Amino acid sequence: MDLKFARTELDAKPKKADIKKIEESVEKNGSVIFYFDRENSHKDLLELQDYFEEKGKGFYMNEVKFGLSDNEYMYQVHIID
Repeated sequence: MDLKFARTELDAKPKKADIKKIEESVEKNGSVIFYFDRENSHKDLLELQDYFEEKGKGFYMNEVKFGLSDNEYMYQVHIID
């Protein structure tokens, strides 16, 4: 599963998301919100959902638009311990 965090600049490349760091952050904080880039496939995000739901975590995902264009969006993922 190759996930990418949301870009901080429009012309920047997205940074890669490491599942172990995501899991550590959830364990440490209990409830975390991540923003993932539009380049991620919906299938990969659903695999991420399955991964955390199997561990008994709550998982909520939304598509967040930040502009008028169809390709100006990101995924908001809220993982709850």
